[in-house]
Amino acid sequence: MEAQDGVLKTGTSTVGITFNGGVVVGADHRATMGHFIANKSVQKLFKIGDNLALTTAGLVGHAQSLSRTLAAEVSLYQLRRGQNMTVKGAATFTANLLSGRPHWVQLLIVGVDADGSHVYSIDSAGGSIPDVYCATGSGSPYMYGVLEDGFSEGMNRADTVRLAARALSASGQRDAASGNGMDLAVITAKDGYVPVEQSEIDSLLKKK
Repeated sequence: MEAQDGVLKTGTSTVGITFNGGVVVGADHRATMGHFIANKSVQKLFKIGDNLALTTAGLVGHAQSLSRTLAAEVSLYQLRRGQNMTVKGAATFTANLLSGRPHWVQLLIVGVDADGSHVYSIDSAGGSIPDVYCATGSGSPYMYGVLEDGFSEGMNRADTVRLAARALSASGQRDAASGNGMDLAVITAKDGYVPVEQSEIDSLLKKK
């Protein structure tokens, strides 16, 4: 993709997958301008609450602004009400924010709450769609091939982290706008948002 108004657009791969007791979320690191790899370490995965995460695909400026706004609103909600915002609540707030002023982004809102584990896909006009797993960005067609083959209900943490890593690795190998490594995190009701160590990712990818 090309720069627009001096703001970098990104080709991207992001993924969210529910499992028995939590959710795994991840994103690649690459940002592109046309055929040029503009940056190899862009952050596309954001912790926006103890139980919530955001992934971003689209204009970097819009994505970073949204991540700051959402993190602030989630924090205020927790302070005022003494409890975490639900995943549906965060997704609805985000969708309303985008419907009022469209952004060049596609987002995932993922997390856990009293109702379980959730993944919501949010489009640039404010559409909000829940699912058990979802992939976004230019690498999503390659990720869906892996996800549809490997996902099953009742998966455990380790299998879900490995599936997310495999999906992002596949997109990095086939999509020119994705790659340069990945960030992964696991969110559970017990432990909240916990980043996955690179050593664990490497180990899981080596397993057949």
